[in-house]
Amino acid sequence: MQLIGRNLSPFVRRVAATLNLYAIPFEHLAFSTVDDAADIARYNPLVRVPALVLDDGETLIDSAAILDHVETLAPAGQALLPPPGPARRAALRAESLALGACDKGVAALIELKRRAPEHRSEAVAAGQLRQVQGGLAALEAIAPEPYLLGALMTQADVTTAVLMDFLDVVHPGITADYPALSALRHRLNKIEAIGSTRWIA
Repeated sequence: MQLIGRNLSPFVRRVAATLNLYAIPFEHLAFSTVDDAADIARYNPLVRVPALVLDDGETLIDSAAILDHVETLAPAGQALLPPPGPARRAALRAESLALGACDKGVAALIELKRRAPEHRSEAVAAGQLRQVQGGLAALEAIAPEPYLLGALMTQADVTTAVLMDFLDVVHPGITADYPALSALRHRLNKIEAIGSTRWIA
């Protein structure tokens, strides 16, 4: 398998961490959407990451679609998504909150850093960051101990951990008021499969 995209992207990193947790080997092609657009376009015409090239040559795009497939490869008893029922719904809700915050964090980064200065809007970015904080506050209210679903680590925890690390890089200070999420992030980063995927500039 080949994973396309840099681990700075929380969407790429959550796929990389999940593959590691499942001990699924892959080659990582750390292309940047800014500097390597032509390379990424060979895998995804939308020039978005991540993309995952399967061993038979099929290419999956979007982290949710990729992880839907990867979940089918999880070792017995290690799946990060519970079976259908209340626990699965709770995990998907928490994961959706984290993914939504990722989306808005990326959007604010683009607004503040990638757009031409004359087209940037502090007001738009501030609104996006308020949405990020709304997601963080909702996740913080779950009071993860040790994980968002209690004793069961799920994809929601992985996605929340990579979200927190991403925000610390691109929007410093925004995670300061969420101690439970910070503790969760630190617990997960002590797991080699996850911590080894942290972005190092």
